[in-house]
Amino acid sequence: MIGDLLNRLFQPEPPELDVMDYRLALTALLVRLARTDGDYAPSEIQRIEQIAMSRFGLTEPEAATLRGEAEEIEAEAPDTVRFTRAIKEAVPYDERIGVIEGLWEVALADGARDQDEDALVRLVCALLGVSDVDSAMARRRVTARQ
Repeated sequence: MIGDLLNRLFQPEPPELDVMDYRLALTALLVRLARTDGDYAPSEIQRIEQIAMSRFGLTEPEAATLRGEAEEIEAEAPDTVRFTRAIKEAVPYDERIGVIEGLWEVALADGARDQDEDALVRLVCALLGVSDVDSAMARRRVTARQ
């Protein structure tokens, strides 16, 4: 399954993702963000699983399994562009703002803002076509909930 998703993501024109592939691509993107600062903290792992549970209606064990699969995909993927292209094609704009909120949740889960994580969120926003204003509003919503 993981190899199949990677093969599809690395095609010149990746086909539309089904629901399971979308879950993996989004979760892999969250994992990539969490690993960006070189400290894949337990609080970030927990946040990724919480996002998977709430966004996809998964149980704790299902979310942990999805995260594990996403870690494998993230480790093998050479760049972020393939994940974002697949997500952008599969998800309407309003839901992409939700993706950015999830990224901010992970970025802020360890209690510190990191410039590398900020840079990746900005890159993902640009690749997903999400405006800076919408990203800033998403970050404020996440900060207000913490």
